Amino acid sequence: MSALPPCPQCQSQYTYEDGHLYVCPECGHEWGQDEAGKTAEDTLTVTDAHGNVLHDGDSVTVIKDLKVKGASAVVKVGTKVKNIRLVEGDHNIDCKIPGIGAMKLKSEFVKKA
Repeated sequence: MSALPPCPQCQSQYTYEDGHLYVCPECGHEWGQDEAGKTAEDTLTVTDAHGNVLHDGDSVTVIKDLKVKGASAVVKVGTKVKNIRLVEGDHNIDCKIPGIGAMKLKSEFVKKA
């Protein structure tokens, strides 16, 4: 049995080959065989407020009260967020905050836990 690379987006082990592409049946991501050795972590470097490098799946702690747009809720200082996902853009952390739900955060307002 040949060992196919895991999906670079969701890390699923159930990838398969479709011509010259690899395909992930769980998230639908397709990537070329020349990109097989690369992961999202190789191309995206995100650091927290103290300069520590963050990775997908890390836990972080909020270091400043953050207002939630469109709601009266506030994410308080010291809120621990588990299992983050790094994404491209201004708000480069995708996560679920307990009691609030799915949000995107800026890495400058968190520290690695």
